[in-house]
Amino acid sequence: MGGTEHLTVQREGATLVLTLNRPEARNALSLPMLVGLYDGWVEADEDDAIRSIVLTGAGGAFCAGMDLKALAGKGMEGEQYRDRLKADPDLHWKAMLRHHRPRKPVIAAVEGYCVAGGTEILQGTDIRVAGESATFGLFEVKRGLFPIGGSTVRLQRQIPRTHALEMLLTGRPYSAREAAGIGLIGHVVPDGTALDKALAVAEQINACGPLAVEAVKASVYETAEMTETDGLAAELGRGWPIFDTADAKEGSRAFAEKRPPVYRRA
Repeated sequence: MGGTEHLTVQREGATLVLTLNRPEARNALSLPMLVGLYDGWVEADEDDAIRSIVLTGAGGAFCAGMDLKALAGKGMEGEQYRDRLKADPDLHWKAMLRHHRPRKPVIAAVEGYCVAGGTEILQGTDIRVAGESATFGLFEVKRGLFPIGGSTVRLQRQIPRTHALEMLLTGRPYSAREAAGIGLIGHVVPDGTALDKALAVAEQINACGPLAVEAVKASVYETAEMTETDGLAAELGRGWPIFDTADAKEGSRAFAEKRPPVYRRA
């Protein structure tokens, strides 16, 4: 497993847990964090034993966005990673899930601040859990900046446009309950339990057929901007091959035999 000084990686069964680990700065984005995040997504994609990913933050915060001190020219930690950015100028966007979509489901476990770049990364995740005191928002316009991590495109596709525009144009904070009310997150849980809930959801996913799970996720995103007719045709292209897999046969057999299925990605 990889990881950097600002991003820890650990395994919980078939789940890869990526933890933003810069609590003294509310997990503001740093170069080591971005490199670690990108490497984590790649590890999950390449390891068939990993069936789900949980993204969370250390120290009671998720992510407070970009390090504004670094943006102001005061330097960013982790200069030793500059060669990685030179080799792949899009690495930071992939890390933030702007230019990259892992094939495994990604579950966000949010406590505390999830603002600016944190809310932008959130939009790249698939399932979202938050502690009741979590705070969300896109604060960029208040700083005279632009939320260039994808929010002007993705947010209006994930929540009603009127709510997307209010969040984008006011730069105000949103409580977890309000974020759930507009559909930005799916679960609000007691503070300190977001990771537990996310891992519980991950376990439910891990118990399902991995080929089916990945095909379903791919189909949802692939067809999102298609017409219904084109989307239904594309769905058949993704779905029919799953019925011919050994895992599909195992699922039906296990159901008939009243036992847990043993899936082998075959």
